[in-house]
Amino acid sequence: MALSEHKTHVGRSTLIRVVTPKPLTESPAARYVWAVARLALGWVFLWAFLDKLFGLGHATPAGKGWLDGGSPTEGFLAHAPKGPFAGFYNDLAGAAWADWLFMLGLAGIGAALILGIGMRIAAAAGAALLVMMWTAVLPPENNVFMDDHLIYAVLIIGLALVSAGDTLGLGRWWAGTALVKRLPFLK
Repeated sequence: MALSEHKTHVGRSTLIRVVTPKPLTESPAARYVWAVARLALGWVFLWAFLDKLFGLGHATPAGKGWLDGGSPTEGFLAHAPKGPFAGFYNDLAGAAWADWLFMLGLAGIGAALILGIGMRIAAAAGAALLVMMWTAVLPPENNVFMDDHLIYAVLIIGLALVSAGDTLGLGRWWAGTALVKRLPFLK
């Protein structure tokens, strides 16, 4: 932990030196670790968007991408949900509005994380999307309740809280724009 030193004058000749620990998020190493975590999670969202848009043959088979007429929500929501919310998610499978919201969410969250802008909105939307994806497969396959969706949800909130977009991103510039100064929730 880094320390910062403050000198305080008490009276005429008394000098008190106060040494306080600096938060770890202020160290350059921590800022870069958070920035790399932000970029990595941004790529997870952006890759999911690209794979579903073009059908790149990973999670979405070639020829079944959204641009080919496939539905980005139908395959998963029609077949994978289990547990108490299965019926709810089955009913959403393939709905055009659900496809649009899902794809806009993946693209917007991924772009915000990669660029380091709009981190508060990206954190809220990303955490909500991840928790919904978690509820679709309750209980998780390999644990009683915990899976990567919940871990990513906590991570994305943490990224916003430590202003991870300021390092290796456009966060500082974005925060200084007239729009964000007028509407601070966009930070």
